[in-house]
Amino acid sequence: YHPIVWLEFELMSKSAKALDYLSGIAHSVSCYMNDICITSQYYAHRTLPNIFVQDIEIVNPASYNAKVYLSREAFDQDSWSQVEIGSVKLTKSDVGLRNGSEEYDTIVGPVTNELDEFYVSIISMRIPTHLYAKPKSKISWQILTAICESEHNLVPTTNKAEVKGELKSHCLKQLKSALKKPAEKLREEHTSAWEQLWATGISISPSKAKDALNGDKINATMYYVLSNVRSPPDPAPLAIPTGCYGNIHHTFQATNLWNDLSSFFNVQKATSFWLLTLQKQGCDHLVALGAPGVMQALVLSFGSFRFSSQHLEFNMHPKFLHRDYTFRRLQYGNLTQVNVTVQLQEDNKAILLVALEKSDRAFYACDGGCLDGPVQLGNMKMQFPVKLTDPVTAILYISPDRTHLDDLRHAIHVQEVGEAPAHEHSVIALHKHGHHLGGLPTFFWVSVCFLIIVFHLFLFKLIYNEYCGGYQEKKIFQERHKIRYSKL
Repeated sequence: YHPIVWLEFELMSKSAKALDYLSGIAHSVSCYMNDICITSQYYAHRTLPNIFVQDIEIVNPASYNAKVYLSREAFDQDSWSQVEIGSVKLTKSDVGLRNGSEEYDTIVGPVTNELDEFYVSIISMRIPTHLYAKPKSKISWQILTAICESEHNLVPTTNKAEVKGELKSHCLKQLKSALKKPAEKLREEHTSAWEQLWATGISISPSKAKDALNGDKINATMYYVLSNVRSPPDPAPLAIPTGCYGNIHHTFQATNLWNDLSSFFNVQKATSFWLLTLQKQGCDHLVALGAPGVMQALVLSFGSFRFSSQHLEFNMHPKFLHRDYTFRRLQYGNLTQVNVTVQLQEDNKAILLVALEKSDRAFYACDGGCLDGPVQLGNMKMQFPVKLTDPVTAILYISPDRTHLDDLRHAIHVQEVGEAPAHEHSVIALHKHGHHLGGLPTFFWVSVCFLIIVFHLFLFKLIYNEYCGGYQEKKIFQERHKIRYSKL
């Protein structure tokens, strides 16, 4: 079943589509030869998990009526056995001031596979085949579709007729609840929920190296993972997730987690891999909390941050700190948020900058080995060197217990602690410029090589003329003088 309504006009058009990760809204714009523009914005509502929304806007600047055709992909009843199709008519009080039909189509049927059985109910607005946009006018229309599912793993003795009836009633209730809200408020609640999720996140400096991970792929992956996890209506407190993230290798290294996302199959595959990875690496408690917990788990995995019962440690190996990173609003409990920044200096060495976004108590931090003693954190960024230990341990520890950090220096048991070496210039140049040749572009070096080759060819020609071509010229000169003297 496809809930999206397609709109078409008779003339030729140019179209564009875009996906806004920050607001969680997909945009589609079509503009026609007579300047008529049709815009669609659609989204699965972030806080109303059963509601799919499509906002339609038709702008007609022309001086005549514009006939716009509406269609929805036909539902193939043969491919869904035992499905029941019906209709329901809502009242004016249900629809309110919204444009559109009061007639809604209903679909309810079973979904079965080898491991599961459940029922799905769909209630969608019945759309006309066409509508007219008056001259010099704008039409705004919001189409809501309710999609609900029953409990999974239904036992054979379940009264299926009762399940279908209750599911249909529940779905209709969800639709009416959404219809009572103004269109603007419905959209605002959705975008606000997405913006709150993105408050936690990561920033990374762009890289021109081949196959390097950049913000576009990271943001797209995070968006699709979060889109497959619900936001609870009443989020539970984010308790300290001891053991998350459990792997010593950060997820930027896991190439199978960063696949192409151009198809529905690839998106589903990547999403399932991510959720499975987070659950198996000690973040199952965060994943169970819904989208806010999953976002925290994602950011922890990017930097290989790990919570123990008494501290948060930053486990990324110093050799991978050849780009700038900022990990925003790591939740330490429910009332403390920590920002951790990795910043490259001019000498190609990385430093750590740590600050508290907000906190309900004092927090302290120490660098690798904790030999320098804890430093109290605040709203201002505190600088720490990146140290490399033997054997390799965390490069940063954060805890509200100063005594615990003091004791860590005697419990880490490292043989050697020293400042991490500077990164090779070629590695930094590769990220900044896409090649190992430094700051100058490739075209410059190609031009220099070309000039050197031309110079050597010219030099070779001079030498050749001097030693090989000079004899012939001398002979011609002597013959000329010989003829001149013979005439005398």
